[in-house]
Amino acid sequence: MNYDFLQLEQKNQVATVWLNRAELHNAFNTKVIEELDACFTALNSRDDIRVVILAGRGKSFSAGADLNWMKQAGQASIEDNEADALKLAKMLQSLATLKQPTIARVHGIAFGGGMGLASACDICVASTDAKFATSEVRLGLAPSTISPYVIRAIGARQASRYFLTAERINVEQAKAIGLVHEISTPESLDAKVDEIVQNILLGGPEAQASSKALIRMVDHQEVTEDLLHKTAQHIAHVRQGAEAKNGLTAFLNKQSPAWIKATAEQ
Repeated sequence: MNYDFLQLEQKNQVATVWLNRAELHNAFNTKVIEELDACFTALNSRDDIRVVILAGRGKSFSAGADLNWMKQAGQASIEDNEADALKLAKMLQSLATLKQPTIARVHGIAFGGGMGLASACDICVASTDAKFATSEVRLGLAPSTISPYVIRAIGARQASRYFLTAERINVEQAKAIGLVHEISTPESLDAKVDEIVQNILLGGPEAQASSKALIRMVDHQEVTEDLLHKTAQHIAHVRQGAEAKNGLTAFLNKQSPAWIKATAEQ
């Protein structure tokens, strides 16, 4: 697929989705959102892709929504305005529910929707120059569509501050509140991302997809009898899969499982 505002690179089992609107700090509009959604949907069907990295060309990861696009959307009818916002919400859901582990490679600014993209990824690695913000209230807006992912990442208590103040969050603060997992110098950012990629590739792809689904199922749920049965059913289903059988047999025989062999052959 050809994209106007994205670049998709593949190196063995790793796909990197580059936001490629550098002159506007990778701000997104309807076209960028449509391309991201289509790209994530296509990657989700790819068994040859084990990890997806989301990154930005130029000086920034993403400045969030293009303000001219937001202004135009605000002047549309309520029905058209809602439909437009729903496209962004569904794109973020496509990213958050990818079967592959996802890594946000953040440098420069990640404001508004850019912070939403970073939050929707499973793992966030940021350079020392990274800055985050839910900046919407300073424009008379609210961080509506990104809120499920930002609140999941930093919690409601931290969101209560940053949604209301729109303060810029430096990378150390971002790590302290749970948004960022690892900090790296700009020169070592790719090496740090690759270090995490290599650890991901040691796990079974089906097991990782099941683990992502498990987190969504269990997060913020009370430990009830129903939840106990759901988690038991989950592991019972996973254990009966071919990947689990191969992985357990390989471990007991001190061999490499099939997914490690497949990686080594590339």
